[in-house]
Amino acid sequence: MTHVFPIEPSKDVLHPRDLTDADFEKFRRIIYDTAGITLNEGKKELLRARLGKILRKRGLTSFTDYLAEIESDKSGEEIIVLLDAVSTNVTSFFREPDHFHFLESTVLPALAAVRNQSGTRKVRIWCAGCSTGEEPYSLAVTLRETLPGIEGWDVKILATDISTRVLQIARNGLYPGDKFKTMPSPVVNRWFVPAEVRGEGGYYRVQHAIRKMVTFAHLNLHADYPFKGPFDAIFCRNVMIFFDRPTQETLVNRYHNYLSDDGYLFIGHSESLNSISHPFKYVRPAVYRKTGPASAERRGIVA
Repeated sequence: MTHVFPIEPSKDVLHPRDLTDADFEKFRRIIYDTAGITLNEGKKELLRARLGKILRKRGLTSFTDYLAEIESDKSGEEIIVLLDAVSTNVTSFFREPDHFHFLESTVLPALAAVRNQSGTRKVRIWCAGCSTGEEPYSLAVTLRETLPGIEGWDVKILATDISTRVLQIARNGLYPGDKFKTMPSPVVNRWFVPAEVRGEGGYYRVQHAIRKMVTFAHLNLHADYPFKGPFDAIFCRNVMIFFDRPTQETLVNRYHNYLSDDGYLFIGHSESLNSISHPFKYVRPAVYRKTGPASAERRGIVA
């Protein structure tokens, strides 16, 4: 998932007076209109800290100058730089493990039964807000260890994020050893290879068998989607907490359109769909399902 801002602001910042209320409002509007991300008044100091690094790097003397660069840019690259700057990422392998247990024990066996019967041995999963890649790689490992004869399946995981910076880390598939402290050693040994960085050990690289299952792509959830689906599951966990209620409602209903019948939507355990209008069926905490004409319930498959 991609979060907005770290817990503590950077100490390397410009003077507070350099970010005027008027400029802050302009930045807030650009970020909201572009990505649907809502920044409240309490984020002003954090915004100043993050954007101050860009100003110093470019030799700009004011936030107004940086706004002028963004507003005059026709390529869209400056918006990407801005959104990269205001986002930070909190994630880990198999984070919120209940979802992976449910996928392993319920979703995938039911899906395999249906697909084996129909002869369409295909699985599509979308990880929206994939951050540095730990979540989609965890999904790939779960699929590898759960689906019998997976080599005979057509399996694809689409992993998207608005931050080009974290996508580069995800594509590299290289992580420090402390990322694996809570992962059982047999799982680490099966799917990750010891590696060195600048001559130092203690790193692991995702095996090719896992990496080839995942496609990483830049995507703004607030913009058009360059794909059709349908997906058997969508993971959008701890992302919607940064959107206001209308944006959440729009996003959730868009997800419904991109899911197959019986497809599952996984959100973060700190999130809920209770306050918005949506067509999903509640399954368990932070798990919802799309039901349609060919639903699993009508085939006798119950989650």
